[in-house]
Amino acid sequence: MKSNFISKFSFTLAALFALTACGSNQAPAEETKTNESAVEQNVEEENKTEEATEKTEDVKEEASKEEAEATEAPNFEGKTLNVVATSDSYVPLFEEFTNETGADVEFLSMSSGEVISRTKAEGKAMADLWFGGGLDAFMAAKNDDLLEKYQSEITDKLPAEYKDKDGYYFSKGLTVVGFVVNDGILEEKGLEAPKTWKDLADPKYKGEIIMSNPAISGTNYAALKGLLDLYGKEEGWELFEKINENIEFYSKRGKDPQEKTAQGEFGIGIIPVDQKAFDAANDYGLTVIYPEDGIPWVPEGVAIFKDSENADIAKAFIDFMLSEKAQNMIAEIDGKDTNQLIVPDIKGLDLGLPKDKLIDEDLSTFGSEREEILNKFKEIAGDKASEE
Repeated sequence: MKSNFISKFSFTLAALFALTACGSNQAPAEETKTNESAVEQNVEEENKTEEATEKTEDVKEEASKEEAEATEAPNFEGKTLNVVATSDSYVPLFEEFTNETGADVEFLSMSSGEVISRTKAEGKAMADLWFGGGLDAFMAAKNDDLLEKYQSEITDKLPAEYKDKDGYYFSKGLTVVGFVVNDGILEEKGLEAPKTWKDLADPKYKGEIIMSNPAISGTNYAALKGLLDLYGKEEGWELFEKINENIEFYSKRGKDPQEKTAQGEFGIGIIPVDQKAFDAANDYGLTVIYPEDGIPWVPEGVAIFKDSENADIAKAFIDFMLSEKAQNMIAEIDGKDTNQLIVPDIKGLDLGLPKDKLIDEDLSTFGSEREEILNKFKEIAGDKASEE
């Protein structure tokens, strides 16, 4: 670009000299010098512009390198992340974490209630990361000083209603509670499928309902707490007392209501509604029902255990968990259509969840009222709710 400009400048000078040689309309020497200075100034400014552009490109390139280094996954080769999880179905998610960081992952499957009781009994961290389970248990664990605080630029982007304000636990998705009914059993006994929680209180369903123990199952604690938020404590407990009359015993495993209903042992199960429930419905002649009077729900927690040996790996996993890649994997693994409520733009599934039926719940009391609610539950359930 410089050479073209100088060539034009030389040609202009030559033309001026030719006119001078002709002896007509000769320009003053001062004007010629002024033109020369203007041209030289333009050339100098152009050189400075090109130099500034080159420097800007260098700065951008350096910034890109620094950004790439900042976002590069940490290297945990030779280290192990110990995880307590509600299910081993998340193995592919942790395998992807291993691919990115080199950390090995070891699993221990345990319900939310068992995690709290065992951690308190042993007086030390039983693992590095707690993955999955009802948020009430995580709130209780925070109050018992069992969790490690963590905050990062990534966790700051999570909606406030789906994380602890102090950074002690985070949500990976939502669990919603509904019914599954065995169509054959109900038809055989001349019973219609229930549509609401109040329907479950009808004496005609005596012995036909199975529910997991809320003291063990985070999902069914969410169901109980949701009823109290929906109808208020007085009416809510009255309703539950009637439902309790129709329940023979409270199972110790969260998956028992679905499995035993599918096997024909019961006509109605109170369950977490997800893709697995709809798959079982297709396979075993069941129907999944979202209660029309209100759908209980609860965020599923993830947290780091206090004084864990590999807290640095657990922190890196939480950031990984909230990435787009991991959230899409979780949505597929969980088989739910609620992940997009946690992280926008996540596809999830479409299971027909009527989101307008989600109960307006007071999450702030999930942990603080847990002991009071469970004590009242045990008083009502009596021997039907053994935890042994």
